[in-house]
Amino acid sequence: MGRLVVVTGPPGAGKSTVARILVDRAKRSVLVSGDAFFGFLASGAIQPWLAESNEQNEVVTRAAAAAGKYASGGYVTVYDGVVGPWFLPTFFSETGLQQLDYIILLPDVERCVLRVDTRRGHGFQDEAATRKMHSEFMSARMNGRHVLVDPPDDPEAVATIVEKASRTGTLAYPSFASPHVP
Repeated sequence: MGRLVVVTGPPGAGKSTVARILVDRAKRSVLVSGDAFFGFLASGAIQPWLAESNEQNEVVTRAAAAAGKYASGGYVTVYDGVVGPWFLPTFFSETGLQQLDYIILLPDVERCVLRVDTRRGHGFQDEAATRKMHSEFMSARMNGRHVLVDPPDDPEAVATIVEKASRTGTLAYPSFASPHVP
């Protein structure tokens, strides 16, 4: 049975590492990189953390929700990218799914900045943008069950936490069992 797991958070939160572990553990899986959808913008792209990028980001979010097609086709699909709570209703409605799993990885800002500064093979190393996006996730309204604050340093342990929460329905969005903040 397929499902869509959205692993999100600010730059340097560990999204890509955890997402890779999750898909490697599944028998039949797909890894969707949210960054790729921004890469499809051939000209006129606006840095996605700037205020004037909102319309662009909404278009990209709608396109990226095509990840739901893999899940509806029976794949465990892990979406690795920035889908803040402010865009979650849009992303969800475009997936065509009845439900998805949503987790925000939220280490402290200094840990994110250090990871962004020291990672290899990734084009994004903007400290100011990292701090801004971290602040946006910190101030966003989201039910606490979707937020893993100060996750362990071991990405395998984080993946295990995400898997367990997914199995128990803790990460389900929307939650039909209890009221939540979108």
